[in-house]
Amino acid sequence: MHVNTFTQPPPGTQQLGNGATHPCCDGLQVAGKVTDAGGQQYLRLPDIFSTFPYDWVSWADWESKIKTMITARVNATSTTNIAGYEIWNEPDANWTTSTKNDPNAGSYLDMWTRTYRDIRAIDTLTPIIGPGASSYSHDFMLSFMTNAKNTNTLPSVAVWHELGDFSYQDVQAHVADFRSIEDSLGLPHIPISINEYASPGQVDQPSIGVHYMAAFERAGIHDAERAYWYEAGTMDGLLYNDLPTASYWAYKWYGDQSGNVVQTVPQSYLDGVASYDASRKQVNVVFGGDSGSNTVKVNGLSGLGSQVSVQLSSTNTTGRTTNQTAPNLLSTTTYSVVDGSITVPVSNMDAVAAYQLLITPTTGATTYQQTYEAENATVVNASRLSSSTASNGGYVGRIDGSGDARTDSFVDFLVDVPTARSYTMTVKYANATGANATQGLAYNGGGFSTVTYPPTTAGWGNPTGSVDVTVQLRAGYNVIRLAKGSPNFAGGTGYAELDSIHLQ
Repeated sequence: MHVNTFTQPPPGTQQLGNGATHPCCDGLQVAGKVTDAGGQQYLRLPDIFSTFPYDWVSWADWESKIKTMITARVNATSTTNIAGYEIWNEPDANWTTSTKNDPNAGSYLDMWTRTYRDIRAIDTLTPIIGPGASSYSHDFMLSFMTNAKNTNTLPSVAVWHELGDFSYQDVQAHVADFRSIEDSLGLPHIPISINEYASPGQVDQPSIGVHYMAAFERAGIHDAERAYWYEAGTMDGLLYNDLPTASYWAYKWYGDQSGNVVQTVPQSYLDGVASYDASRKQVNVVFGGDSGSNTVKVNGLSGLGSQVSVQLSSTNTTGRTTNQTAPNLLSTTTYSVVDGSITVPVSNMDAVAAYQLLITPTTGATTYQQTYEAENATVVNASRLSSSTASNGGYVGRIDGSGDARTDSFVDFLVDVPTARSYTMTVKYANATGANATQGLAYNGGGFSTVTYPPTTAGWGNPTGSVDVTVQLRAGYNVIRLAKGSPNFAGGTGYAELDSIHLQ
């Protein structure tokens, strides 16, 4: 599914959420599986408590818990995917309730400041995220960010929740307001995580997921996590008995998008997200939210030829406790491209279902994705950057960290290949050091080999170099890591920027 980020309980969790009879899903215990899926994790520290709202005891108890949790993470030297510590969950709604039995607990802002400093006394490297508000409030966020600035306890990622019915309608306005708060305080813009979204009545509707995808893409959200309303171990309703539900297919279509996300313009209740992959000559449109007969107009198709093949599929409208083994293939139709556009009629739409248009040349698309852009991969302790000379307009630079699992720099490519065999992997890169640079190469958790990048002459940000290596991949999904630093790797030499990999 090409996952991005999870919010997980901390080491030693005692949380018994949603009817669970024993704690589960400690972030350090599941780290390997999450890494294998290409994901990062936030550790929600107050989930060390057994109940929600949390049963705060005292500062001595809390600081003892903090010391234990943070020390456990620091000692987990093979874990590379902890993207941040979340100090508290929904403090605007439950801090007073959680601390009602401790008159010395103080205010939430005092707790944030003190706990932030407690964490930094043990771990100076792992990001800290917050505030994790239950909903967006200008006054609350302004107060929080002002205190964080004044106490030098700024979060690395801003976090709040969008949990109301139709809250996707408010995402862009909330992001704009938060950016104005940052500007008013003279602060740089930081990534935003909506680490709980969708109401309990809507979270299992495939089209609602599509509405959120569209809103998050337009607003530039860094990551977003479906709310944990129901049973653990189900990807928050995307799986039932370890098999897909209807909503799963909407998220899989979205995860399968490659190349560039392109602009979508919603019409009434109909909305969606779309991508164009120039290397595959494929357009992937995921949409939904309206009923009856509608049309989807797709522009910019001249590069696919005078005719295109359009595959239309749908999800069911069932919820989290009903499996859907595969999408419903509704039609495969050839359309003539007129002035770079086609218009696809979609009849008998259900407002709860999600739909996909997969558009390819009539001559046929490549049988599998061969080019994977570094900027679209899992990028850890490095930076996604833009360049007109990079394929797809982006690349990954500042891949500089090694020697500590919390700062190791690497890029994980989640690739999908049709058969188990040896593949030639071409790595496009830039190396302006004037000398050879090296990185480690590993796949599917295996041992590392070394990739050598001879110097390039066009300067940083201009990935004109390429090297070929051989990788032995299994059929289906594989994780390929290119690393300056990583557990079980001594570390690369020099510096290199990554543009893409190509498998053939």
